[in-house]
Amino acid sequence: MTAFPIMECTIRQVQQAMLEGKLTCRELTEAYLARIEAYDQQGPALNSIIAVNPRALEEADRLDRVLQETGALSGPLHGVPVLLKDNVGTCDMPTTAGSRALEGFVPREDAFLTKRLRQAGALILAKTNLHEFAIWGETISSILGQTRNPYDLTRTPGGSSGGTGAAIAANMGLIGIGTDTINSVRSPSSANSLVGIRPTMGLVSRDGIVPYSMTQDTAGPICRTVEDAVRTLDVIAGYDHADPKTAWCVGRKPESYLSFLDPNGMRGKRIGVLESFFGTQPVNEAVNQVIRPALRYFEEGGAELISIRESIDSAWLTGHVSVHLDDFKHDLNHYLAQQGDSAPVHSLEEVVASGKYHPALRQHLLEAEEKEVDTPEYNRKRLLQDRVRDQVMGLMAELRLDAIVYPHQQQLVCKIGESQQQRNGVLCSVTGFPSVVVPAGFAPSGTAPIGVPVGMEIIGRPFSEPVLIAIAYSFEQASRLRRPPQSVQGLP
Repeated sequence: MTAFPIMECTIRQVQQAMLEGKLTCRELTEAYLARIEAYDQQGPALNSIIAVNPRALEEADRLDRVLQETGALSGPLHGVPVLLKDNVGTCDMPTTAGSRALEGFVPREDAFLTKRLRQAGALILAKTNLHEFAIWGETISSILGQTRNPYDLTRTPGGSSGGTGAAIAANMGLIGIGTDTINSVRSPSSANSLVGIRPTMGLVSRDGIVPYSMTQDTAGPICRTVEDAVRTLDVIAGYDHADPKTAWCVGRKPESYLSFLDPNGMRGKRIGVLESFFGTQPVNEAVNQVIRPALRYFEEGGAELISIRESIDSAWLTGHVSVHLDDFKHDLNHYLAQQGDSAPVHSLEEVVASGKYHPALRQHLLEAEEKEVDTPEYNRKRLLQDRVRDQVMGLMAELRLDAIVYPHQQQLVCKIGESQQQRNGVLCSVTGFPSVVVPAGFAPSGTAPIGVPVGMEIIGRPFSEPVLIAIAYSFEQASRLRRPPQSVQGLP
C-alpha cells in the first residue's frame, strides 16, 4: 500500500507525486479499491458502487508504463481514477441506469464524455449507484438498493447521482461524474460537502448517456474541490456532432477554465440573494442557519450582495414547468432503439412489463407511460421555460448582477425512507443556465457526528462558467468549509 496520503488528495497533488516518482497509478488505484472494499459493503456500508472495473489495475499498469517510457503525462487527467454514474455509457462494462431491466447491458460504444475522459488519461475505476433511471433524488435502485450518506448513515446522499456523491465524499475515487436533469449533480454535492457543476445546456454532450429528459439532461463533475471540478470540466466540455445542442458552445468555451481560478474572484461582483428560495418554516431553520452566515464570505471577499425580492416558486417550477417525466418515454425509447439487440429491453413499456424495477419507481414509470411530447400541455411547459429564462435574465440585467445565490435545498437532505423536498436546483434545469454548488457548512444533528452538509448554489447567465468558477473558487478558498466524513476516516 502506498505511503502517499490519498485522503482529500487532488489531481494536482497526485500527478506531481507521479512525476516525482513518489506514486504510481497502480498504488493509487489499489488504495481506492481498498477503501471501496472496506467501506462500501462493510463498515458503514455506504452501498454506493454498482461495479468495479475488473481491468482497473491492468489499465493502471499501462498508464504507469506510458509515464515511465515517455517521462510525461499522457493527458490532463493521466492516472486519475474516476467514479462514473451508471447511466453513462461504457463499452467495456455494463451500464444499467440502476435498473434490473438493463442488468448486463453493455452499450456498443462509450458515451462521448467517457471517451473524453479516457483520451485525457483517466482511469474508469467504478460505476456508481443512482436513483433508478435518474428519476428522483433519494438514490435507490433495483440493482443495488439504497445508498447511504457517509455523514449521516440515517440519511440519503441526495440524488439522483448519490452513489457518486457518497463515494467521492468518502474518498473512494479522485473525481466523479454525475448527470443532472432536475437537481442530480448538485443535490449529492450539497448533501456530501462537495463541489458540483451543472454546465450550461450545450456545453457537455449527452451522447451515450441513458436519457431522462433530453430537454433538461446534462452531465457534470462532482469533486472535493473547485479546482478538480474545473479540471474535469475542461476535459468533458466541447462540441460533439452526435449531440446537436453542443453546437451552441462553439466560440463560447474558453481554451481552459483553469485561468479563472482566481482567489480574488468575488471582488467587485454584484451577487443577488434569491430570498424566495429560502424556506420560512421551522423545517427550514437548520439550512438557513448555515447559509445566512456563509453569505458573509461574499462580502468579506469584496462582493456586493443584493436582495432579490421578486418571487420565484421552486415547487411550481418542478410541478408545472419541468418536463422531466414528459420527455422520459420518448427519449428512453429512442435511446433503446439505437442499441438494437444489445439491449435487453427496447421501450419503457417493456421495462414496466418486466417488473424489473424498484417498487418506489412504479408511480413515476406509470405516470411517464401516459405522457407524450408535443401535446398542448407539453408545449405550454416549454413556453413557460422561455418565460422563466427571460425572467431570470431580466432580473440580472436590471440589478446588474454577475450571479445569484441561494441554498440548494431549503431543507436538510432527507432521511432514508422519506422523499426529498424543497430542492431549488430546478431553476437551472428548466432554464438551462449554469450553476456551481459549493460546501456552505454543516447543520447539527444527533445522528451526524460533524453535522449534515449544506450546499450553496451559485447560478449565472448561459455560458458564464468563467464568472461562476471565479466566484466559487474564491468562496471556497476563503471559507474552507469542506470536511471529510468521520465514518470513513482510515482503513480498518
